[in-house]
Formats: sequence, C-alpha cells, structure tokens
Amino acid sequence: MKKLLTGTVTSDKGDKSIRVEIERRYRHPRYGKIVRGKTVCYAHDEKNEANENDVVEIIESRPHSKTKRWELVKVVKAAT
Repeated sequence: MKKLLTGTVTSDKGDKSIRVEIERRYRHPRYGKIVRGKTVCYAHDEKNEANENDVVEIIESRPHSKTKRWELVKVVKAAT
C-alpha cells in the first residue's frame, strides 16, 4: 500500500517539480510539550498544475530523481 500525504506547496520553481511541507504535531518525549514538526518532500508534477501555497495530495512513487520520491495526485485547495 502506497502512502498518501497532504501538505502545502512551498516552492514550485522547478520544472515539473514541487516542494511540499507536511506539518505534524507531537508530544515531546521528555518535557511533554506539544511541538510542531515538518517533513519536506519533493514531488513530481507532470502538468505543472500546483502553485505555491496550494494544499495538495501526494503519493509514494518510484524515484524520479535524486530527491523526488513522490507524485502529485491532486490539488485539494488552491491558494487565494
């Protein structure tokens, strides 16, 4: 089963490439405080349809390059 993640596009400068940040919240193991963390994924965008600040859905895929391991599924919410 391939992983499906939802995140925000932080960069769309590359041709057919986007940088997606997935934000998560977790409890610190020692201090118990709720901490915000982020995971950065580079995704393949074949039609260049995603823009910066869009909320997108990405899925795991074969390696497209050195860093790209994800593909764009759809744009969930376009930036205003």
